[in-house]
Amino acid sequence: MARKKKTDEAKPEEPKEEKSEEKVEESKPSPEEPTVEPQPADESEPAPKKKTGQEILLFNRWSFEGTEVKDLSLQSYINLTPVIIPHSGGKHQHKKFWKTEHISIVERFINKIMTPGLVGKRIKGRGSSLNMGKKQKIINIIYNAFAIIENKTGENPIQVLINAIENAAPKEETTRISLGGISYQQAVDISPQRRVDLALKLIVQGTVGLAYNNIKTIDELLANELILAGRNDTNSRAVKRKDELERVAISAR
Repeated sequence: MARKKKTDEAKPEEPKEEKSEEKVEESKPSPEEPTVEPQPADESEPAPKKKTGQEILLFNRWSFEGTEVKDLSLQSYINLTPVIIPHSGGKHQHKKFWKTEHISIVERFINKIMTPGLVGKRIKGRGSSLNMGKKQKIINIIYNAFAIIENKTGENPIQVLINAIENAAPKEETTRISLGGISYQQAVDISPQRRVDLALKLIVQGTVGLAYNNIKTIDELLANELILAGRNDTNSRAVKRKDELERVAISAR
């Protein structure tokens, strides 16, 4: 009996730490179940833009997005603010540079067609003043001309108008200087604001001047002039007039 007691006393007691280890092992995830770690967002991919609303289209047809002015000197003077109907009600009148900051370039082109005195009278009573104040009529002409440009070229007619203005805008002209009863011509640079005004004026003169006694309508003539001027084609009357002004200015330097 004494030997049995000794053997019982010799048996070591089971450590309590094993139970705690078993509990820890149970809390650990099994290797069969894969753990998904959150990956950082890729900074190279831009976040999707939120749509703020419906896009504003000119005449609910042509978009202003993607149009650009390549001439750096004219970027601040060609207003490409999206509008549906290019009509501001003359809010820029008698305010300096408001036509640049607040009026769309399409409306400025429409207003230039209505300006009297740009084209001499070919037929009695049918001068450029015939369209003075008839803005709805000119808006319809511009709409038809833009539709013809889109059908012929497949391009955005707003971008064609911008290209025509850039190519028809002269960079140099002459002014008269008189000293002691002697007057002579001197070449001068043209400001960007005047360049845009002259380009619109030359395009209108080259179009309205051909509309008299012509089988083609003014819509077709205007579309053809804008296409040629947009390509900087020498057949455009506006581009020809611009080259003539610059040639005279070079000789007067």
